[in-house]
Amino acid sequence: MATSALDAPIRQRRRPLTPYLLLIPAVAVLLLGLGYPVYWQIVTSFQEFGLAQQFGQPPAFAGLDNYARIFSDDSAFAVVIRSILFCMVNAGLTVLIGLAVALLMRAVYGWVKVVVQIAMLLAWATPVIAAVTVFRWLFDARTGVVNWLLVQAGFESYRGHSWLATPMSFFFIATLIIVWMSVPFVALSLFAGLTQVNDELLEAARIDGANSSQILWRIIMPLVRPVLAIVLLLQIIWDLRVFAQIRLLQDAGAPVSETNLLGNFIYELGMARNNFGGAAAVSIFVLLLTIVLSAPYVRSLMKEDEA
Repeated sequence: MATSALDAPIRQRRRPLTPYLLLIPAVAVLLLGLGYPVYWQIVTSFQEFGLAQQFGQPPAFAGLDNYARIFSDDSAFAVVIRSILFCMVNAGLTVLIGLAVALLMRAVYGWVKVVVQIAMLLAWATPVIAAVTVFRWLFDARTGVVNWLLVQAGFESYRGHSWLATPMSFFFIATLIIVWMSVPFVALSLFAGLTQVNDELLEAARIDGANSSQILWRIIMPLVRPVLAIVLLLQIIWDLRVFAQIRLLQDAGAPVSETNLLGNFIYELGMARNNFGGAAAVSIFVLLLTIVLSAPYVRSLMKEDEA
């Protein structure tokens, strides 16, 4: 009996190898698909790689010059701060609105729920170019519906107003586009988590005298916290790498230098200035910044999984 009691913890610590073996093909595909591009970016970030190297001239080793040259520039520092603020504001708004829509879908029934879910799916499935084109038309200085409505409401200063001319209003429109396109994913993900909340548990809380606010914050939110943390983490990663929406709005006449985010800054360095070494250095910085911003959420998820 003593021997079996000592052997029990050892047997409990042994884990089957089958799940790890099944993960090998997926990990191999990820390493093949992502490993070489990341390796190329790291190597290029330490080289002088410009237009000449595109035509076959061997690159020269530059050490940390690309990093020092880029991040000693005040404009690059402004882009980093702007990107982080834009990312946090958009991710926070998206999760808050998505949670509200998910709670709404859980509260309604019948055809109303179906209509809301179809609307979410349509917004999510809309191509980026189509969504940006619609918003550019809505906020157009000459023929935009928004300006027309504001003028009709008595705000004559908005007649011919250019929303993309100043960074503040530019990012207001960019936030509308990105949040509008991101809310459906968050709402549907949180709604799936809310469907796992036991109605009997909520009914018992109501019988005990809990009001709607207490049920939301003390029962529902703790139960859906893992899903909430995952969608917030994904939104931070996606919003930090946003590129297409900003680029398409810039093409409509916005000031590029004052509205660049990290993705657009990398594109400008590589494609406009032919500074591929500098673009690679900024890309590696974005990768490290993504890891730093997402580390607390990953650590929280791991702790919850262990618990």
